Amino acid sequence: MIGVVYRWLWNTQDAQEVVQEAFLRLWGMRARVEMASVESLVWRIALNEASSRRRRRRVLSWVGLDFEPAGRADFHDAPAVRRAVDALPESLRSVVMLCEVAGLSYAEVGAILDIPAGTVGSRRHRALARLQEALR
Repeated sequence: MIGVVYRWLWNTQDAQEVVQEAFLRLWGMRARVEMASVESLVWRIALNEASSRRRRRRVLSWVGLDFEPAGRADFHDAPAVRRAVDALPESLRSVVMLCEVAGLSYAEVGAILDIPAGTVGSRRHRALARLQEALR
């Protein structure tokens, strides 16, 4: 999970905090959560929190605070791939991260995102096509 969240935020400390927060929120809800939905729920909580943090960063940079998170430089592998993934719409980015990085099945991703498995497949296909185009 931390690998997916890290690639969402590109910041180690933020990723660790998001995953920790997801499990804390899940613990707080434990009385009303069914065991069958625990895994998809914790993923959904983590991705929602990661998305919120990305939006907050954008707002801070738009208002001129030049927000650059410490640790942003910890990912050196492929800046072009990173930019291409970051440029994907959130609906496509979440599917490609969960399928390709976390290695989850379409059914698992569908449960996490609350979409049909077939939709996961079509979004994954669109995301990979866009990434391929962007990286040419």
